[in-house]
Amino acid sequence: MTWGIIPAAGAGTRIQPLAFSKELLPVGSRFDTGTERPRAVSEHIVERMLLAGATKLCFVISPEKADIIKYYAGRIGAARICYLVQPQPAGLCDAIFQTAPFVAPSEDVIIGLPDTLWFPTDALRHLPADTLSFLLFPVSHPELFDAVVLDASDQVVEIQVKRPHPGSSWVWGAFRMPGHTLHALYQLWCAREPRDEYIGTLINAYLALGGRALGVKAGDAYVDVGTLNGYREANLLLQRQSDVNVLRLGDDVVPAPAKLTSLVP
Repeated sequence: MTWGIIPAAGAGTRIQPLAFSKELLPVGSRFDTGTERPRAVSEHIVERMLLAGATKLCFVISPEKADIIKYYAGRIGAARICYLVQPQPAGLCDAIFQTAPFVAPSEDVIIGLPDTLWFPTDALRHLPADTLSFLLFPVSHPELFDAVVLDASDQVVEIQVKRPHPGSSWVWGAFRMPGHTLHALYQLWCAREPRDEYIGTLINAYLALGGRALGVKAGDAYVDVGTLNGYREANLLLQRQSDVNVLRLGDDVVPAPAKLTSLVP
């Protein structure tokens, strides 16, 4: 089984004021029973996770983000959806590790950010499921992101978190790992004081202890939609990519989020 974990508890202060969660910001459109409708930005990462084989999706939300539950409900396509609450805004690591008690060591885990847009849509398929691996994208301003430095064999040497003049123009946009690696990272995070806010600093500590991570340069274009300028860039990117604006899995159209009232069949 493959989990798609979507940390969506952030306040979105860079693009406020909005009357709804930033993960529901319309970016592009989709067709629902023949009618074109606005498409929430988080649907793009959902699409990409489904293409990579996700069978279970977990949104990690804050207590104020009930509109995400109403929007997605309990299923999209063949994947079931659940929700976990991050009580306080304590960073990306804290959000991700809310899922640790529910992920089995033998399961596959994909983690992606709901306020980003990137191509190609099937890039997650290039990440191996049996090792910690990062999907990398070339960007013009890596100092604004988490730049990933690799060695000659594409092993991660260091993740440079929003560092001026980073040693790489490649940044991570999503990552994948076995469930047992998620648990190992969680245990390391719990043992560190202060606990890491950013995944990059935790990964650096993991590498220093002998852990390994792979960088996969399978990305072509990456936009952070969390700012007004990023929102404009995302819509321009969709136009350039001639996105079909439907959720597809192989040759089958994946329907829009079902408005279910229960996760129980």
